[in-house]
Order: sequence, then structure tokens, then C-alpha cells
Amino acid sequence: MTKKQKTVLYRIIAAAIIYIPLFVLEHMGKLEFQTPWPVKFLLFLVPYAIIGWDIIYKAIRNICHGQVFDENFLMCIATFGALGVGEYSEAVAVMLFYQVGELFQSYAVGKSRQSISEMMDICPEYANIEQEGQLAQVDPDDVGIGDVIVIKAGERIPLDGIVLSGNSFIDTSALTGESVPREVREGSEIISGCVNGSGLLKVQVTKEFDDSTVSKILELVENASSKKAKVENFITRFAKYYTPVVVCAAVLLAILPILLFGQPFTEWLKRACIFLVISCPCALVISVPLGFFGGIGAASRQGVLVKGSNYLEILSEMKTIVFDKTGTLTRGEFAVNKVIVNEGNESEILELAALAEGYSDHPIAGALRAACQEELSMERVKDSEEIPGHGIRSVIDGEIVYAGNAKLMEREGIWYEPCDEAGTVVYVAKQNLFLGAIVIADTVKPEAKRAIRQLKNSGVRKTVMLTGDRREVGEAVAAELGIDQVYTELLPGDKVEKVEGLLAELGEKERLGFVGDGINDAPVLGRADIGIAMGSMGSDAAIEAADIVLMDDDIMKIPSVIRIAGQTMKIVKQNIVFALTVKALVLFLGALGMANMWEAVFADVGVSVIAILNSMRTLKTK
Repeated sequence: MTKKQKTVLYRIIAAAIIYIPLFVLEHMGKLEFQTPWPVKFLLFLVPYAIIGWDIIYKAIRNICHGQVFDENFLMCIATFGALGVGEYSEAVAVMLFYQVGELFQSYAVGKSRQSISEMMDICPEYANIEQEGQLAQVDPDDVGIGDVIVIKAGERIPLDGIVLSGNSFIDTSALTGESVPREVREGSEIISGCVNGSGLLKVQVTKEFDDSTVSKILELVENASSKKAKVENFITRFAKYYTPVVVCAAVLLAILPILLFGQPFTEWLKRACIFLVISCPCALVISVPLGFFGGIGAASRQGVLVKGSNYLEILSEMKTIVFDKTGTLTRGEFAVNKVIVNEGNESEILELAALAEGYSDHPIAGALRAACQEELSMERVKDSEEIPGHGIRSVIDGEIVYAGNAKLMEREGIWYEPCDEAGTVVYVAKQNLFLGAIVIADTVKPEAKRAIRQLKNSGVRKTVMLTGDRREVGEAVAAELGIDQVYTELLPGDKVEKVEGLLAELGEKERLGFVGDGINDAPVLGRADIGIAMGSMGSDAAIEAADIVLMDDDIMKIPSVIRIAGQTMKIVKQNIVFALTVKALVLFLGALGMANMWEAVFADVGVSVIAILNSMRTLKTK
């Protein structure tokens, strides 16, 4: 509990200690006949002043600034009216329970902010730089690209960079929600905001602080509250016009019966005060934003950054989701999937292919070397020639080895067995004898199939995959994952065109989401109703281009955030219906004189507290 919350709590307790005995004495009849009204007024004025002085101050301050119609103004004129007609006990009760409701609100907002505040704590305070053999702490803003910083065990990583020396495990939970530390060693990329584990690291800085991951995340979180959902905007406009209308209605309720029908002034002034207390829109103006804020907080605890409550609303309406393939549904890493043997054995074919590609930096060459279990001695390779568009011709152990595509086999007049497997096929031959084929493909993420299934269970009706890869590869991946529709051999511009076509097929209240790696998919991320970026632990393009950022590459976070969005919208709508229903009913009864000030307090504070507690459930969404 904050210092401000404790102060309010102490005031509530102090006012209650004075008020409760007075309330009991009044209801026992001890104050009615034995106490003059000025004394009774002063007795109740003490707890009223203790609990209500700040409300009166805020109302006066806002009036001076031209902001007349707010809940502070309503509380003041309602309680002043109650004091004016001798309802001293009810006036204190209204202020007391209103402050209880405010305390609940403050506590609820604090709980909702907690997970986002943890995200805000990722900001580093200093960076260590070696100066004359000693470590000096400097402001991260003063460190430039190419500088070398030292990160001790337990320190927060201040800037993005590449590890020059040292081994350690870093805690990425503040960014990704992942509790398992990630191992880093020489050559590893690390990002700011994470915490170094047990090792000492020397890191070469690759981005200035303003461009670093932590800086961009902080900017994203700070701006999230400015992007309101349609429901929030409606409530804001509603409260703007609702409050002055209610005040005017209360004035008319107080004076018209007196002027037109000669009714008693005290009775109708009392009804007008009850009407004002009931009509205070706290339940709506507090609980609706709080519900969205809780949803954003729940998502951030899962390592998902949502840039505004409007995106939660859109996410809850998403019926079509489109995926980029490479880096999203697949790892973006080539690996040997299959070896088809014609002569010899698998290990011999892999070894010859790896030796032939031994000097190449191509990802396919890397996949061959990774798959070969034999220790490679490049001294066995005496000559190696790359044939553009075909493959490699090498002399290994004095024999000519060919490794390449079908064109290479045909060029050299070597008979081979065509392979139709999905992926990149490397044919291997030795001395004009076809040995076999190696199938290399981008590996599908193990969690992707389960994520697609959960998305469909979450209400997504159509899944689509877009890829620039060959038709055979794209269709194989789509079939493996259970994706409904696939478009292959696309350029980036073609992807935008396909998304626009899919958007045209949607219903009026249906939305389309696109999931990409945030680097080469920026045009499509911007064109979709909602762009979701696989953040690659916070790449710049992901954070800037997307509406929602997954701070790691776990595709299972997408069904999770959809559930959070759906639960958030459900709770927000519950609060709106509940608050308006109760208020309308009690307002009607109050106007007829069938509701007293205690029922008015429930219609205001009670409804607000219930709505706030309901909004806090968004934080518990699993």
C-alpha cells in the first residue's frame, strides 16, 4: 500500500471512529431531542470534514479551472444538500463510503500497474566502462556504438551489444515472461533490460541508448494508455454529457414540484440529493479503463506488449489470422530432414557433401556440416570449384565429388533418382556414380501445430500462411500444421495484396491479424487490422511496426493474449450492463421517493466497488 493510500485509510478509520458512535446514538434517539441542532450539526461536521475536505478542495479547484461537472462536484452538492435538510448522518455516510470506494479504486489500479511497473523497472541506471584500468559507472546515454562495457554478475544489462568475452546465464523474464535463464557466450547478442547471472561479461555496444531495446519498450509502455478502445472513448464521451444532464435533472427535480404543485421544499431537495448520489458515474469511468489496463498488465506478465487497449478490443474480434512462414511458424534455420541412399550409406553421403561444401558460408552448407557426425578434415579436399546455379565440384581423397541440384547432375551427365520431397534437395555423386540425395528444409517450430489448434479453439475461424518459398515447401508446412489456406512464391508486395484480398472477404465486425517477424513484414503488419510481431527478443522493427509484440518467439503466446483480450472485453461489458442497470433502477426509485440515501450510496459506491473488483479479474486471466 502506498503512502497516499495509507493516509486515506487512516482518515477513513478516524472518521469512522467518530461517526459510528454518533450514528448509533442517533438511531437510539439520544441525539434527537436532547441535542440542539447546531450542536448536532457540529458533531457530524467533524467526521465530515476529516473524510471529505479533499473532495471539497478538488471540486473548488476544478471549478476554478473551468471543470465543473465531475464526481467531486456531485458529491459536494449532494452532501451539502443533505446537510441543508438535516440529514447529517447520511451526508457523512456518503462521503465516508465514497472515500472507501476511492481507496478500492486506488488499490485496484496499483495492482493492475504492478506487472507493467515491473516492466518499467528494466531501465538501467548506469553502465560500467574501463578507464585507466578501473571500472567507472557512467550514464548509459554517454556510451556510444562500438564502446566496450563490463557487466558484473547480478547487474542489469544497460545497452544492446555482442559478447566479446565471458560466459553467463541471463534472466530475460522482465521482457519475455520466460523464467528459464538464457545462456550467452562469446559472439552472442544480448539486449538491454535483462539481468546478468553469475558470469562477468565484456560487451561491445551495437546501439545507442535511445535506440536500444529497453528504451523502445519503455516508450511503448508509456504510450499504451493513450490508445483507447472504442468502448473507452464511448464512456469518456458519455460521462462528459451525462454529468451536466444529471445535475440539471436534479435541479428540476428539486424545484418543479415546489413551483408547480406546492410540494414541501425539504422533501424534494432530499430527493434531488439522493438522485445526485445515485447518478455519479464512477462505476463506469473507473472500471472500464481499469478493465483494459488489467488486460494489458496480464499480457505483459506473459511477455506480450500490447500498445493500447484498442488493440485488445480488435484482438477479441479477430476471426482470420495470417502467418508469415519463415521465422514465425518455422525456426528460420536450415537442417537436414532426410537422406535418401542410392549407393553407400547415410554417413558417407553426409560426410562427402559436408567436405564439398566445407568452405562455403551458405546456410545449406552450414546445415550439412551440422548434420555430419564425423570430424571433418579439410586437408582431404584438394580442389573445390563452385558452379554458379548448379553446385560444387570438389576433389576429395583423390576422387571427384559433385554436390548440388538436379541441373548439376544433368550437366555432368550423371544418372540420378529425382527427389520430390519438400525442401532443398542436394544430390551427391562420386566419380559419376549417383550416391543419393539430402533433403534440407527449414524446421517447423515444435509448438506451432498446438498453437494453430488452440487458435481455432479460441474462436479464430480461418488460418492462412504467406511465404516466398516454393509451392511444395509451403504446402507441406501448411499440411503439417493444419493451416486452412496457403499462398506461396510471394514477394513482400504480393503479401500486402493477399492481405487486402482477405480483408475484403471479412464481415463488418470481423478483424484480420497478421503475424510476422517484424523485420521484412512491416508493410503487411501495418496493413492488417492488427499486427503481431515475433519480437526476436525485441528487434527494433518488431517494436515499431506491430501493434502487439511477443518479446520472445513463442507462438503459443498468441492464443494466450487472445484469451486475455476476450476475457477483458467480457468483463468490461459486464461492468457497463451492471452499472447502468442498477443506476437506472435506483434513479427511478429515488425520483419517486422510494429510495433513501443509503440505497443511493450503494448505487454509487457499492456498484463502483463491485465493478472494480470484477475488473481486477482481468489480471488473473491464465
